[in-house]
Amino acid sequence: MHELGIVTYVIDQLKEIMEKNNLKELESVTLEFGEVSGIEPEYLRSCWDWYAKKTPLIEHAQFLYETIPAVTWCNACKKTYPTLKYGKTCPYCGSGETWLQQGNEMNIKQIVAG
Repeated sequence: MHELGIVTYVIDQLKEIMEKNNLKELESVTLEFGEVSGIEPEYLRSCWDWYAKKTPLIEHAQFLYETIPAVTWCNACKKTYPTLKYGKTCPYCGSGETWLQQGNEMNIKQIVAG
């Protein structure tokens, strides 16, 4: 379960941001992550809830997340397509000369201070 490591990293980043901006409390934190990132939303939420109880600065912050759709680029025909539906083979030209354009990332999208 790498979700705990992700939450630990995010909370460390939040602490740093709060310290630099003299924030005392957060209302909400929104993360965004790709649908092929391997992150399980239920595990991420569970880890967040567990860790937040131990971290007064974010204890009452609402945890939100958004999923970034996975999109693959085809070098052969120069088109994009939904990765989950078609995989590594381009549905337009049948080429395997493709690469993941988006959908594997994880970002802190928004922080709302209280």
